[in-house]
Amino acid sequence: MLRRLLFWLVLLPVAAILCLQLYYCAQIWWWVDHNPTSTAFMRQQLSALRDTNPKAQLQFQWVDYERISGNLKRAIIASEDANFADHEGVDWDALEKAYEKNTKKGKVVAGGSTITQQLAKNLFLSGSRNYLRKGQEVVIAYMLEYWMDKERILEIYLNVVEWGNGVFGAEAAARHYYGASASSLSAPQAARLAVMLPNPRYFDTHRASPYLARRTAVILRRMGAAALP
Repeated sequence: MLRRLLFWLVLLPVAAILCLQLYYCAQIWWWVDHNPTSTAFMRQQLSALRDTNPKAQLQFQWVDYERISGNLKRAIIASEDANFADHEGVDWDALEKAYEKNTKKGKVVAGGSTITQQLAKNLFLSGSRNYLRKGQEVVIAYMLEYWMDKERILEIYLNVVEWGNGVFGAEAAARHYYGASASSLSAPQAARLAVMLPNPRYFDTHRASPYLARRTAVILRRMGAAALP
């Protein structure tokens, strides 16, 4: 009786984890040629906004890859993941550096995530920082790279990433900050948007930040070497 109980105590969690991975895999397969209309992170943020304003809505409009400025694509790669075109979803050197930094600080302060990993988190996971969530992020990143080419990964990322308080995606960001379309973004505008990504809600309300200006200049210089998929 005890042996049977232990068997089920082990089997049920393993089966639940496998079912969850199959769900993630099936959902990613569907998104190969169907555009996501929302993500776990978008739903989480909408819920938070509606705590104070029950009628709150997200600013979000999907645009195809060809309708997003090449300046923004290069700026994002230069700022977020210079090796995006070459890695298989995970930059293990960056993860190792992040682990060393976290160990030194005694808490999780760095993630070392690639664009693919950031997309994995946005699509399915919470914003919490812990090693269990990071492990799931890595698994989903490999699923994304298996089913999708780099262009599709970047297209979805640019359309669902958060760019301000309730602002999601390149089109909404371009209109929110510049009153323009994502296709018309200049190099300086694109670089500035890329720099905002690690902390978009902060920079949405601190647009005159000296750091934002300094970092934008750095990304502008790097954009020429950014390889597009």
